[in-house]
Amino acid sequence: MEKLTTLTGVGVPLRRSNVDTDQIIPAVFLKRVTKTGFDDALFYAWRRDPQFVLNKPEYAKGQILVAGPDFGIGSSREHAVWALHDYGFRVVIAPRFADIFYGNTAKNGVLAAIMPQESVELLWKLLEEEPGRTMTVSLEDRTVTCGDVTLPFEVNDYVRWRLMNGYDDIDLTLQHEDDIAAYEKMRAERFPFKPKTIPAKHLPEEPIASAREPERAEEWAGPIADRD
Repeated sequence: MEKLTTLTGVGVPLRRSNVDTDQIIPAVFLKRVTKTGFDDALFYAWRRDPQFVLNKPEYAKGQILVAGPDFGIGSSREHAVWALHDYGFRVVIAPRFADIFYGNTAKNGVLAAIMPQESVELLWKLLEEEPGRTMTVSLEDRTVTCGDVTLPFEVNDYVRWRLMNGYDDIDLTLQHEDDIAAYEKMRAERFPFKPKTIPAKHLPEEPIASAREPERAEEWAGPIADRD
């Protein structure tokens, strides 16, 4: 997982509260068996509205999402974080997050930064005054800077440590690789009658198309906002 210490990117004001995971990514898109390619499914229903914030060209390269309270409520689907990450968001700022969603962000390289409602409303105002405005998020300092304004945010110490080091669950496990190998060696010697551990198979990486990318050009239905 990539490290996250400081990020400067376009801020996107999402003036919505109680955003649940089915709004972030509808259940119909959960059939993939991979964890990438969900960018076109992000906020799928809302993006059919031409006036939705992500359909505006100024926010096309957004990396920092500023949302209302209770973001990520609903089901525990990890796909919600995958969709945000695939689209390009590395930071989501909100006054409150659902607990499971908050845990899923830490495992997938997305920072869920907690800010008071008044700070969020100030960021909304600044971003809407200058669409496409960039912001800087410092995980090291736990601050967000937008123009001349610098605001603090909250983040769990453990989550901060994981993100700054780029540790997902596999990375944390591999920190004990020598101990695991020693145990497997001992196990094979003391209990030869037990099934043996199969070495991990490392396959070459393959590019994965977007979840909504058609296989044939004639199936293309145009931008999401223009579809019926």
